[in-house]
Amino acid sequence: MKVLVIGGGGREHALAWKLKRSPSVTQVFVAPGNAGTARDPALTNVPLTDKVALREWVQANGIGLTVVGPEAPLAAGVVDEFRAHGLAIFGPTQRAAQLESSKAFSKAFMQRHGIPTAEYQTFTDPAQAHAYVDAKGAPIVVKADGLAAGKGVVVAMTAAEAHEAIDFMLLDNKLGVAHNEGGARVVIEEFLEGEEASFIVLCDGEHALALATSQDHKRLLDADQGPNTGGMGAYSPAPVVTPAVHQRAMDEVILPTLRGMAADGVPYTGFLYAGLMITPDGRVKTLEFNCRMGDPETQPIMMRLQSDLAQVLLAATRQELDRVSLDWDPRVALGVVLAAAGYPLDPRKGDAITGLPADADDGMVFHAGTAERGGAVVTSGGRVLCVTALGPDVRQAQQRAYTLAESIRFDGMQYRKDIGFRAV
Repeated sequence: MKVLVIGGGGREHALAWKLKRSPSVTQVFVAPGNAGTARDPALTNVPLTDKVALREWVQANGIGLTVVGPEAPLAAGVVDEFRAHGLAIFGPTQRAAQLESSKAFSKAFMQRHGIPTAEYQTFTDPAQAHAYVDAKGAPIVVKADGLAAGKGVVVAMTAAEAHEAIDFMLLDNKLGVAHNEGGARVVIEEFLEGEEASFIVLCDGEHALALATSQDHKRLLDADQGPNTGGMGAYSPAPVVTPAVHQRAMDEVILPTLRGMAADGVPYTGFLYAGLMITPDGRVKTLEFNCRMGDPETQPIMMRLQSDLAQVLLAATRQELDRVSLDWDPRVALGVVLAAAGYPLDPRKGDAITGLPADADDGMVFHAGTAERGGAVVTSGGRVLCVTALGPDVRQAQQRAYTLAESIRFDGMQYRKDIGFRAV
C-alpha cells in the first residue's frame, strides 16, 4: 500500500517515519514535506498543498491511505474533498475541525454538552473585552479565535498583559487571525491552576482509542518562563496522567465529545487532541481541542509506538477502531525543540544547519522548519528540529536527547535545557 502524509512539519516527519516502518506499506509520500523527509531515501516529497491538486495526485498514483498532519488543510476541507471521491483519508471534516479552527465554536460546544472547561466570554469589541478583564482581574487567559499556529494564547498574569493582548489580537490583529465569520475575535477565559497534559486519541466517528500520554512545554524559556510558543519539547509517558486521570479524561471529555459531535450531526473522525488541565485533586478541565496530533508530542509518541500505524489508521477509516489495540515501548521518549533566532514572533530563516547526527533506533532528529538550499539544510521556520530520544527513564532519555542536540549548530539556535523537568 502507498501512503500520503499531508504537511511539512515535525509532526509529519514523525508520522511518515513511523508509517514507512509498517510492513503493509510499500511507499510513503509527504506533501509538501521538508529537508528531513527529502533526505530520507524511504520517503518522497510531493510539492503540492492545494486540496484538489492533492486529491487528483492521489487518484493518479494509487494511494491507499492519506493521513492529514496539520490543522490548515483540515480547516480548508481536504477531508471533505477526498471523501467526496471515495478516497481513504484519516482526519476530521471541515465542520468537525471547527473544534480547533474556532475557539468560540469549541467553547460553546463544551458548554452545550457538559464537558468540563474554564468559564469564558467571547468578544469582537475591544472596549467590551477590556471591561471584562477589568471586572474579572488577573490572572486571566486571552485567546485569538482562529488558527494561530500555537501562538494565539496569552496567559496574562497581570491585567496590563491582558489589555495588551486584547489590543494585539483585536485592534492590531498582528496574528492575522480571522474566525469563521471574518474579522478578529477573542475568547477570554478564567485562569486554571494545575498541570497541563496532552491527551490524544484516534477517533472513527463512534469509537476512541487513546495514544500514549504526553506532556509538552509551551513556554520559550527554562522553568516555564517567557512567551507561549507552539511547544519547545515534550515527553511520553506523562506521570501526571495517572490511571484515574486517564479514565476521567475518557469518561468526561473524549467520549462526551464524540457523542456530542454525533448528536450535532458532525461525526468526528481523525486525531483528537484534548489539552487538559489536571487540578491538584485530580479533576480534569479542557483547555482546548486540536483536530490533529500535537507538535512536538507526536515525535516522542511515534518513537514509542510499536503497532503497525498504517493498519490502525486504515481501521479508523472503516469505523473499526473497537477491534484495535496499541502496543507501546515501555521506555520514556523525550524530544527537545531547537528553534530559530527570533522565535516565536519573528523567526529568522536561511541559517545553515550543521552537525546533524545519523538516525538511530533510540535517537532521531525530526525536521520541522527546514529546507534544502544548494545541497545544504537551512532553517525555514520557527521550530526547526525536534531531537528525540528513548531511555529507560526520563533522566536517561533527557541525557540522550541533549547529547544529540549539542552536536547540532545553526546561528541563533535556541532551546530549553529543562525538557522533562516535571517528571524527573
